[in-house]
Amino acid sequence: MRISACLTAALLGAALTLPNPPQAVAADDPSWQTCIGSATAPGDRVTACTAVIDGKTQTGRHLAGAYCNRGHGLTEKREFDAALADLNEAIKLDPAFACAYTNRGRVYAFKQDLDHAIADYDEAIRIDPGFAMAYNNRGDAWLNKGDLERALADLNLAIKYSPQLSTAYGNRGFVYYRKHDAAHAIADFTTEIKLDPNVLAYINRGNVYREAEQLDRAAADYGEATKLAPTDARGWRNRGMIRLFQGDNKGGLADYDKALQYDPADVYSWNNRGQAKLRLGDKRGAAADFRKALELQPDLKTAKEALARLDGTR
Repeated sequence: MRISACLTAALLGAALTLPNPPQAVAADDPSWQTCIGSATAPGDRVTACTAVIDGKTQTGRHLAGAYCNRGHGLTEKREFDAALADLNEAIKLDPAFACAYTNRGRVYAFKQDLDHAIADYDEAIRIDPGFAMAYNNRGDAWLNKGDLERALADLNLAIKYSPQLSTAYGNRGFVYYRKHDAAHAIADFTTEIKLDPNVLAYINRGNVYREAEQLDRAAADYGEATKLAPTDARGWRNRGMIRLFQGDNKGGLADYDKALQYDPADVYSWNNRGQAKLRLGDKRGAAADFRKALELQPDLKTAKEALARLDGTR
């Protein structure tokens, strides 16, 4: 699941817009523009919003927006306590600021404090009943609490109020996946991919295809993930697994080579590459991979059993 953030500018379709156009001085202020910019990197956002706050050029909703956006930047940097302080200040300055409640709820969600997260999303929705991001994020929280029906209801509302919110389709697809409703899960992940092709969407749809035993389609989706993010191990190791299922041991080995290049700490990639090597007759290489898997996870049963069988044949 993914929880979305909002920025206090009209640049983001689902974000809460500022109540009035920025004053001329703000429009000409590069720090302000960077602070509210939708594409600003987290570190740059923190620096720019700090300049706005310290410069005392903004008041009211605009000042609250600077705190809210700096809180967003700090959240992306995983500096959660500092983010909470800024978002608390944003809400103190403007208690009717729905976006600040949503961003604070997001911080609580990252801190695994789901009750406080839901309370903040509730307040954001009370202030703005059509706030799609708040519904999306509350749906994420309900899923993490194990309440699939409430999660589904919130994600339906997120899509109702913002039909182009790709994240909501991805999250709803994951709920359907958890409910073992493959057809609806695939439909939602497909919509997400049309709106915003991304690695996680392809991997999630690939996982549904894999469980539905549509292995060619699963392999194709994992392959798309490798094209979008060649240095992300997830696409390689997932496609490697499918190739082993299909008996393509050389292809599986090549994919696990890539997976381990980009994520050498993944125990299952070591184990599965060992299986591929074993099938290809490379007993020494297989044993080395199984030993590496056991270094990372000493109780991994499949690696222990495979290594014992290899030792028994020597």
